[in-house]
Amino acid sequence: MILVAARGGDDGSWTAFMPDRPSPLRKLRVLRRLLLIVLWTLPCIPIQALFMALPGRINERFARLYWAVMCWIIGVGIRVVGTPAQQGGDGRPVVYVSTHSSWLDVPVLGARLQASFIAKEEIGQWPVVSWIAALGRTVYVRRKRTSTVRERDEMRQRLAAGDNLILFPEGTTSDGSRVLPFRSAFLSIAEVPVLADGRTALVQPVSLVYDRIAGMPAGRASRSLFAWVGDQDLASHFVRLAQARGMRATILLHPPIDPAAFNSRKALTEAVWRITAEGAAALRQSRALPCRPIQ
Repeated sequence: MILVAARGGDDGSWTAFMPDRPSPLRKLRVLRRLLLIVLWTLPCIPIQALFMALPGRINERFARLYWAVMCWIIGVGIRVVGTPAQQGGDGRPVVYVSTHSSWLDVPVLGARLQASFIAKEEIGQWPVVSWIAALGRTVYVRRKRTSTVRERDEMRQRLAAGDNLILFPEGTTSDGSRVLPFRSAFLSIAEVPVLADGRTALVQPVSLVYDRIAGMPAGRASRSLFAWVGDQDLASHFVRLAQARGMRATILLHPPIDPAAFNSRKALTEAVWRITAEGAAALRQSRALPCRPIQ
């Protein structure tokens, strides 16, 4: 892959620019990655279907393996800063509340967090992707207000059963240079008791930033390569992204929050948004982070 590197960007970091015309080598890289994804996914579908029928949580561990291999195929390395609440908590389920800029967020977070995703209803209608989402036990949310109670009950049942959930409260993807305001309605599940003693799930804010491309720090221009916004279709964005090398995503896991510490859902939403937005800004600007990487 031919990359032209230049000093610039709003944060003064190196930015990498993709040439307008893909070279034969980059075209071959895209085809190779696409073929590997197909060859990996096809056998995983019946395997995961079997694991879902078995007792225990082997299906959750296999889902993490599936997403980890997917990230390796696409060429995205993952750095994790902080510790998932599930590894040192008091047995309470966790709602991971993450920033959102790309479809790539799903394999990246899925590879490191043992949790199911909350996704918009439209994803359940996408070819192939809907199969993968179903095997990951994805919870779908609809745009109609009349379905809110039903969706909340489904999420409550999943949390009460010990499942963790991953939520994108921006409601859409951003351009990667900022975190859009969070919608408080998405955090309604944090108010619902899910344990016998009346406690709710913990909320763990997550800042996710794509901070390297071609082995160099990503600036505003190169971060746009990862962002999936506007009217971009999934296929064209994948082709563009799959041409690159040396990509890295950093997941910053902030300390978990007990929703009971806030007097309203609006206050909880504002606090989580502020934490994730500040964490994402620190990652983009390569500032000191509150925790050391664990992976």
